[in-house]
Amino acid sequence: MEHRESFLIIFRYLTREILLTMAAVAGVLLLVIMGSRFIRYFTDAAEGDIPASILGTLMLYHLPGFLELILPLAFFLGILLAYGQLYLNSEITVLVACGTSPRRLLTISLVPATLVAFLVGLCSLWLTPAGAFNNAVTLEEQRSQLDFSALAPGRFQDLGAGRTVYVEGFTDNQTRMQNVFISERQRRTDGTPEDSVTRAQSGYQTVDDETGSRFLVLADGERYSVDPGRFEAERLEFATYAVRLSRADEVVEIDSPEYASTAALLGSDDSRAHAQLQWRFGLPLMVFILTLMAMPLSKVNPRQGRFAKLLPAIFLHISYLSLLLAAQDAIGRGALSAAVGMWPIHAAYLALGLVMMQRAQHKGMR
Repeated sequence: MEHRESFLIIFRYLTREILLTMAAVAGVLLLVIMGSRFIRYFTDAAEGDIPASILGTLMLYHLPGFLELILPLAFFLGILLAYGQLYLNSEITVLVACGTSPRRLLTISLVPATLVAFLVGLCSLWLTPAGAFNNAVTLEEQRSQLDFSALAPGRFQDLGAGRTVYVEGFTDNQTRMQNVFISERQRRTDGTPEDSVTRAQSGYQTVDDETGSRFLVLADGERYSVDPGRFEAERLEFATYAVRLSRADEVVEIDSPEYASTAALLGSDDSRAHAQLQWRFGLPLMVFILTLMAMPLSKVNPRQGRFAKLLPAIFLHISYLSLLLAAQDAIGRGALSAAVGMWPIHAAYLALGLVMMQRAQHKGMR
């Protein structure tokens, strides 16, 4: 009974140390990566490419993709730093002297590793592809709908689809544009190009309640149409002129395996689907393999400090992840058989971890 209670105390203590260290490392990495991506989106919003109102949504969709890469590394470093500190305090030496073998310490570490692997699998198999798909749809719809809320006053901005827009300013409630200039290049039904320039005193957006289509309504202006190569133009004055921006039945089609659900990939014969599928299943497996390698790497000499093995461990993780990414690309291009795939890479690092753990067991991790 006393032996079981002492084991539970050790288990809670080591698990707490590992998870707290992992949380600190993951928080720092997540802050850096999300900050970098937010700056990129914020720059796009400042240039008028996307409206600032969707920045939070885009970052939320990216979060699972960040976590599936950060959590394995954070847990790997969490074991290294937590156990390294225990070595510096001679606590591991005491535990080994009391009969706690390296294999028992590994068993304890595999419990939080299972929790982390579950979270990584939840992200890689479900949340990340769903978030990536919604992110792509949001950006694509933004480009196709030509949302004028992203316009910056006093600047010429390319909105795609052959349209360049200039707006002098907005009303106080931001619902109407003032002094609008629109340059368009479109094709007629016979395929011939047509250039047009539209100027209006004001404009606003509206949605048709019956069809759901969105329109830009211009007021008090004129429109010039010119066919390239002809020395004449058409001039139209209008009190109200409506331009349809999008139809309600327009659907964005995104067929990349990156955005497909895991269930859809399981039924696909495409090499890119196999590559994406092996990547998703490989990330949770990576957590257990890194745990196996982290245990012997965490051993440090008190004279070296707890960060002595940190740099070699990071290079080991980078090599592991880089090989997986290279294999994923090779499978997608057909240069590597999907039957072989990424599994030899996992097997090689698993064998490395077993050898390292066996040597640590032989030395008693002292």
